[in-house]
Amino acid sequence: MPRVLLVAATTGYQVQSFQIAARRIGVDLMLATDRCRVLDDPWNDQAIAIRFENEVASVQAITEVAAGGLDGVIAVGDRSAEIAASAAAALGLRLSRPNAVRAAGNKLLTRRRICEAGLACPVFVTAKVADPVHAIADRVGFPCVVKPLAMSASRGVQRANTLVELEAAVARTCHLLMQPDVVPDVDASGPTILVEQYIPGREVAVEGVMTSGNLQVLAIFEKPDPLEGPFFEETIYVTPPVISDAQHQDIYDAVSRTATALGLTDGPIHAECRSNDAGVFVLEVAARPIGGLCSRALRFRSVGGFDASLEEVLLRHALGESVTGYSREDDAAGVMMIPIPCEGRFREVSGVNKALAVSGIEEVVITGKRGQRFQQLPEGGSYLGFIFARSEVPGAVIVALLEAHAQLQFEIVPFVPVSRFEHMDAG
Repeated sequence: MPRVLLVAATTGYQVQSFQIAARRIGVDLMLATDRCRVLDDPWNDQAIAIRFENEVASVQAITEVAAGGLDGVIAVGDRSAEIAASAAAALGLRLSRPNAVRAAGNKLLTRRRICEAGLACPVFVTAKVADPVHAIADRVGFPCVVKPLAMSASRGVQRANTLVELEAAVARTCHLLMQPDVVPDVDASGPTILVEQYIPGREVAVEGVMTSGNLQVLAIFEKPDPLEGPFFEETIYVTPPVISDAQHQDIYDAVSRTATALGLTDGPIHAECRSNDAGVFVLEVAARPIGGLCSRALRFRSVGGFDASLEEVLLRHALGESVTGYSREDDAAGVMMIPIPCEGRFREVSGVNKALAVSGIEEVVITGKRGQRFQQLPEGGSYLGFIFARSEVPGAVIVALLEAHAQLQFEIVPFVPVSRFEHMDAG
């Protein structure tokens, strides 16, 4: 039985999806996840224990266990991708090289590679919290966007239209990057952030695979909500996008050329683009598939008529099989990442059955756990759950997702820090 290594976060939603796909197509899936190395297999899945913050030790742990016994490597999540690339290189398996994956996961390196390749690129500068904002504004102009170098899901991203807003956005993003759950690029003067020209226009996401430097697009998602700031919370993804064949080709060309500029050659990619009258601007090309449970919106059909999930397609690709015969099913589909209405601790949700009764809705998955703390953007980094819809046309999918979301009522109570002594016995 062929064996594939999946590098992922312990809490990642996608691990189970890959496990289901692996069982379906007869692949032995080995896990490498960030977990406790002291406890003996706490999740009972025989996973290799790694630490994202220690790439060298993680790769060594993987190679000690998997040397000679792997046929492919794949990663979900940005922090996993670099470790997967280094492990693949050490084991002689096909995947993009570590330096390319590292560049793809860093917004500053991505911008530099794009500019060096002569591709469409906004004016950008790096900044620190102590830098005078007027000097930043003189170089970038307004409106502009403040970004951390290595975060996903729009976390830390803010639009600024004035000097006052820019100063506040820089301070807020830098403060976020100093939190314990973040591993930023920090020196004595604090974290480095990116400030770039705001790019107007419609936004799409591209899902694909690279094979020997050639891009195969598996799906293009349109984001119908206007993502204009001050924060950039992504909610609805719908495919196929309502765009012309020429626009399809422009997006393909821009993503392909950007992937080449980054040095990405093999493995899944997830790209984000904005297009306007000036052309297609690629915001990023990550060396990983789409995150969360969003892949459930995608279904593929092979030349032989077999249905497949995105994870099945990616596992076959990781094994070196050709996936050019797979194409997305013809119907329209979409997903809503349920936004956070307010900060606090999640208590419960009602209206799920009403949401499921909406025409076109296939599934409502609430991933929030009772007592879990949620924050809104730009600090927040997770969603309450996902809604999936399918119909004949994209417009009907969007309507269904919005109607289903309107049926859901979330009880979120204010966050109150709990003393570590609160539950201790008096005696």
